[in-house]
Parts: sequence; structure tokens; C-alpha cells
Amino acid sequence: MDPANLKYTKTHEWVALDGDIATVGITEFAAGQLTDLSYIELPDVGRKLSAGEDCGVVETVKAASDLYAPVAGEVTEVNSTLEEDYDLLTNEPVGDGWIMKLKVDDAADVESLLDLQAYQAHCETEDH
Repeated sequence: MDPANLKYTKTHEWVALDGDIATVGITEFAAGQLTDLSYIELPDVGRKLSAGEDCGVVETVKAASDLYAPVAGEVTEVNSTLEEDYDLLTNEPVGDGWIMKLKVDDAADVESLLDLQAYQAHCETEDH
């Protein structure tokens, strides 16, 4: 996926919209913060999520990080491969390491997320 064609959240999720289905993952910036993954909890298929709702967890040996729904919608699919191969999440976060697919309630909500340039500027304020 081309990062320039994705939308982003300030909580480091990316979104690729295809019709009313949004593929969601964590950004390379977020993946770069993760080391020694020990557990991934994915949302249940069929779960309805509100924008900003926590919907999963990524745990490392040092900390746990929540995953958030970037927009409102229903989970239609999860990348269960991640539960067996944590390296996908850190090595290919924008690609085979996607987390879930959502049938979005309103596709216009995706357009209100950050574009690549705005997301990169946001990351610069967080990068110590």
C-alpha cells in the first residue's frame, strides 16, 4: 500500500478505504516503537465499534498498547495470522501486518482523518 494514499490517526493507526470497507493497521512509526512482542488481542468479527474506541491490545515484554478504531463500523475480518506471527506486525505494518477490516458507518469519516503530511508532522512532535 502506498502510504500517501492512506489516512491516519493521532493514535498511529492507518486506514485504506475500498468502497465501504476500511482496512486498518498500525503505522510504521508505531511498529518502530514495539520491541519483543509477546501478545496481540484482536477484536471479534461482528463487533460494532465507535470511532476512537479501544478494540485490541498489543503487548511487549515492557508495556501494553491499546489499538483504537479510527472510524465507526463493524469488524468484518481480522488478520488472525498476527496471533501466530508477531513479526508481521513489526516488519510489514503497512501491508501483510494489517489488523482488521471494518464496514464503515460513514465513508466520509475516513476523509476527515489525517493525510500523510499531517501525520508526519504529528509524529515529529512525539519523536523524542
